[in-house]
Order: sequence, then structure tokens, then C-alpha cells
Amino acid sequence: MRITKTEGLDLFKTASLEELKKKANVIREQKNSGSQVTFVLDSNPNYTNVCNADCSFCAFYRKDSAKDSYTKTVDEVMKHMQRARDAGLTTVLLQGGLNETLKMDYYIALVKAAREQYPDIHPHFFSAPEIWHCAKVSYLTIHEVLCKLWEAGQRTLPGGGAEILSERVRLAISPKKMAPGAWMEIHETAHAIGFKTTATMMYGHIEEPEDIIEHLELLRKAQDKNPGFTSFIPWSYKRDRTLLRRTVKNWAGPDAYFRILAFARIYLDNFPHISASWFGEGKSTGMEALSYGADDFGGINMEENVHRAANFINKTDHNGILQMIRQAGFEPVQRNTFYEIIRTYKDEYTVYVPDVQKVKEDDWTPILL
Repeated sequence: MRITKTEGLDLFKTASLEELKKKANVIREQKNSGSQVTFVLDSNPNYTNVCNADCSFCAFYRKDSAKDSYTKTVDEVMKHMQRARDAGLTTVLLQGGLNETLKMDYYIALVKAAREQYPDIHPHFFSAPEIWHCAKVSYLTIHEVLCKLWEAGQRTLPGGGAEILSERVRLAISPKKMAPGAWMEIHETAHAIGFKTTATMMYGHIEEPEDIIEHLELLRKAQDKNPGFTSFIPWSYKRDRTLLRRTVKNWAGPDAYFRILAFARIYLDNFPHISASWFGEGKSTGMEALSYGADDFGGINMEENVHRAANFINKTDHNGILQMIRQAGFEPVQRNTFYEIIRTYKDEYTVYVPDVQKVKEDDWTPILL
């Protein structure tokens, strides 16, 4: 029986972590029975770091006048797609800042080039803030932007940019990024068109339990109305090199992460998957998190710059993610962006890859599988 918003708040605030863990794992077994944990072979490059949102939690963005600002051409972005192909990856999650100079034709060109030149790689492009910004600077509606991306060949959206879906929190940490309610409007519109999307939450800053429940309630209602979310993916705020660090005094540790994962598995009863992260929380925490109701472990993130900008760096490769899932007591299976299983490893314990830990940060040597 579904718990109400009031019951959920009480459970989140008062239940022991062990109680939440047990409840979450019962539901995980009902939704994703067995010992399998999925992962994806992916890369997370960026096409621009120029952004006008001035979010206080972000260390990645730059003003256009900054010496280290950049905006890549379509051909330059396709080089990232080629690196992904050379590495045997199946998905590229492409995101960027809110750059005033980039209009609808740029985004369409990226999707079309990726589909035409790299049909073997799924373009998991553009979070909700980018969609909202593209509509604003191109004088289009959200629906028009999404329809144009669909016609160009895009089928999924990443869930970034949600932070906490509470107006109180939005006004405090990212008031310029989007209009009130825009993140949810974009995902609901995308689902109505046919897109599949993920949902995220960045916690561990100024939010209260009431804000977390509001966030999850909005997601659950949207999924009831028009299902389209494939997974819920929480991560903690990374404070290094960010303005918000002056406000946030308490660091959210592993127990907070486990509590949110387990509670999300209980509360989001209409979500098929809950994703834990070795990348966002560290390898040991990520592995332990798989015992709190999660059934997915994210990807290898061959290229990633947002966490890196906040001085939070973790790396792994194909073998590494297999090893972590097994060490956590589960069976690794490779999925695609739609969470469909495309490979199992019952009789395979290793795959050949070079040591990506030795790859220089500015030298993205292909990982050959």
C-alpha cells in the first residue's frame, strides 16, 4: 500500500537506517528480483562551460570572458563521440552550460550529426535547464524544442538540473537557472512526446526533510500521470570551489546517502529503478549503497568535468565496475540507456582494458574493449 506524503516524512525523519534498508530491499526484490545490478558503458563530455545561471553550488561554469571558457563546434563534439566509439561505449551523456550564443540549430545539428555518424552510440543529450534555455533564446516553446529534438533523432533526456524541486531551495541556490516548476514541466512534456528520462536529486546543502519529500512527491505524481522516468539518481553536493560552501557547514556523509537511496526505493513505488553511484559518492560508499535498495550502478563516466571542477575525482574502467559490483555481492550486467540488458558476464570475469588511472586528465586515450 502506498505511503502518503505525511507518512513518508515521518518515516524519513524517524525510521532507523536498518529499518529503511530492510523495507527498501523487499521492494527491490519485488521490482528487480535476483542479484543482478546493471551498469552502462558511457562518457560524459561537455560542449560548453559558458553559463549565465550563476548557480552557487557549481564549480564548473565560466563567464564567456573567462580565459578558460570554451564552446565547441559540432565537429569538435563529434570527436568525443569518436572516442566513445573507440572505447566500445554505448552511450554519450552530453551536457553544457546555458550559453546565450547557442540557439536551436546548434542543438539539432549535434543530435543529427551524432545519429548519422555514430548510430551505434545512444545520444543521451541535454538536461532540462538546457532545454529551457534553448527555448528562451530561440523564441520557442518547450514543446517545440522537444519535438524538434525528437525529429532529429533524440529519444532520452538526462535528469540533471533538478537539484531539489522545492521553490524555497531553488530561490536560494539557483534562482536564475529556470523558471519555477520548469524542470518538471520539461520532463512531463518530454514523456508525453515519447521520451524516456531519468530523475535526479542533489542533496546535502540547505534542504530540510520537508524539501526532500516535496521533491519525491512531485516525481511520483508526474510518473503516475505519464510514466517516462526510468530511474532515480541522487547525489550529494560537492562543495569544493563553490560559492555555496560558505553557507553549508555540515558535510552529508555515507549514512545520509544510504537513507535517501533506501527511502527513495520505498517512496517512489512507480519508478522501475533506483541508481547508486560509485562515481558520485566514492567507490566504497557506492558498493555499500547497492545493499540499500538500488539495482543500478551508473556508468564508467570515461569523460566527466562537473565533479572534477569541484575537485571530486573517481575513475574506473570496464573491469573496475565489474569488480566493484561483484565485490558488493551482486552479478554485473550491462544495460543500455533504456535499462534493457545487453550483456551478462556469468562466464566472464575480466575484459581487457588499459589502466585508465594512468591516463592524463587532458589526454583522453581511447579505452579499447
